[in-house]
Amino acid sequence: MDPQILTRPELIWFIIGLIFLILELILPGFVIFFFGVGAWVTSLVCLIANPGTNAQIIIFSLTSVMALIVLRRLLKKKFFDSKDGSSALADDEFTGSKAVAITSFGKGVKGKVEFKGTSWPAISDQDINPGDTVIIVSKESINLFVEPIK
Repeated sequence: MDPQILTRPELIWFIIGLIFLILELILPGFVIFFFGVGAWVTSLVCLIANPGTNAQIIIFSLTSVMALIVLRRLLKKKFFDSKDGSSALADDEFTGSKAVAITSFGKGVKGKVEFKGTSWPAISDQDINPGDTVIIVSKESINLFVEPIK
């Protein structure tokens, strides 16, 4: 192995980016990731062109900060915010869908409905008989709030 290969700037920036990405796995916050992206962009620029050291630092700084500002909120919302994002998606899957009553139930009595091949605990303010088709109004935990279809 040629010892001069370790002094190539594109390899150095690639290794720095890899270290940042590994650190992101260890340290929470989803910030260090974008410095890894900036280092890899700088590595790519060094591979294509031959910028000086000052230009490399400027490229790294600008791409890291731009990625942090532009992409962090978008990626964090998409991949990490399960409190709001996934529960809303799960409710959307249930709300407005039809289910079939398995047991009799009504005001004050919990019953069961079948939805997508699975039995779910159900609650309704109106009387429901086995076999009735119901519409899911909302979902709380594993309980489905349903109303009969008129």
